Amino acid sequence: MNRIFLLIVVMGFAASAAAQQFRWVDKDGRVQYGDTPPPGVKATRLKPPPAGTAPSPSSAAKKDGEKGLSPDAAFRKRQEERAAEEKKSAQASAEADMKRQNCESAQAQLRTIQSGQRMSSTNQQGERVFLDDAQIAAERTRAEQAVSSFCN
Repeated sequence: MNRIFLLIVVMGFAASAAAQQFRWVDKDGRVQYGDTPPPGVKATRLKPPPAGTAPSPSSAAKKDGEKGLSPDAAFRKRQEERAAEEKKSAQASAEADMKRQNCESAQAQLRTIQSGQRMSSTNQQGERVFLDDAQIAAERTRAEQAVSSFCN
């Protein structure tokens, strides 16, 4: 819709530019522009605008071999592109949020291990078993790796 309006405005200016334009000062001292100055006024002829300043509608619509789209089709295309961008942005935001949560969880686990308190786990029979120093060192290494992968 905006391109059509812009095209109409440009064509209007182009049509008026094709005619000879003049500039003059009226009896009240205001500067006036037009194709025909009133009689008895000193008018100066204006230069026409340089050719080729506005792109032709066919070249603007047909970039990279693309066919010109109707206004409705162009609108739908813009809507689809906007929806795809929003979906991509939402997905990136969700991934960043998940990464942040994983980072916080990994850091909390590492702090717990580094606190020096006794650590335990549950075995296959459902009994609580305390970890020895080698198991705690392995857990610390695993937690450090999780922090480095999620928090960078």
